[in-house]
Amino acid sequence: MQPAYLTEQAIHNFIQQALTEDIGEGDHSTLGSIPASKKSKAHLLVKDDGIIAGLTIAKKIFHEVDPALRITLFKNEGDTIQKGEIAFTVEGSARSILTAERLVLNCMQRMSGIATYTNRLCKLIEGTDAQLMDTRKTTPNFRLMEKWAVAIGGGMNHRYALYDMVMLKDNHTDMAGGIRAAIENIKRYLAENKKDLKIEVETRTLAEVEEVLHVGGVDVIMLDNMSVQEMKQAVKLISGKFKTEASGGITETTLRSVAECGVDYISVGALTHSVKSLDLSLKVEK
Repeated sequence: MQPAYLTEQAIHNFIQQALTEDIGEGDHSTLGSIPASKKSKAHLLVKDDGIIAGLTIAKKIFHEVDPALRITLFKNEGDTIQKGEIAFTVEGSARSILTAERLVLNCMQRMSGIATYTNRLCKLIEGTDAQLMDTRKTTPNFRLMEKWAVAIGGGMNHRYALYDMVMLKDNHTDMAGGIRAAIENIKRYLAENKKDLKIEVETRTLAEVEEVLHVGGVDVIMLDNMSVQEMKQAVKLISGKFKTEASGGITETTLRSVAECGVDYISVGALTHSVKSLDLSLKVEK
């Protein structure tokens, strides 16, 4: 099932803005050096092992630049790839291929890096009931691609943005005057504005967990920066009344033990904010 944020309009808008940023008034290097009649063929060379992501957006970028370009895919989104493999070929106007090249590579390298790391972490929690989630710690104007890559890698997307879910974090509750006030305020706001949004509340201590349980009316309780022992106690306290999310400072080393606490979700900001891009290259076939 395709995520709700992946509309054709959203993808089109992203490509248009990215091409405008990159091309501006024209790709003068290509226009000045390559004859308009020149035809060429290039292939995407994989230079790292990992998970491939971004093939769909690559095809759309090429066709946005030039609908006559012919793309032949040899891999599917989420496939395992190895160094030396060819992911696709593109044929047609040499000018069009060169103009689209960098945007295609920028998207695919970043997305494949995210998908690869997401897949790696998902494997670490296999056999547990926990699901790996991303966060809003994304690159401005590139969130669409980064969240898409997490989904391709086997992860679960958290809320897409501020408008599609309520998350009362520590600063919200502190500024509102406490957890009870924050929850009551948000419930009143949603009712007055006829908004049907899920509510998640961040907790930092077992006392705060108990307070949320007492107030009620939420969907998810976040256990933020808690020790494994505290999380186990929190999960026991919550006892399935609400979904639980572990968050904050979770690493590859601690991920499995956190999953085994019985939490429903584990959010990891590093999926999008600290990932190394996969090495991919577009090579012209002479």
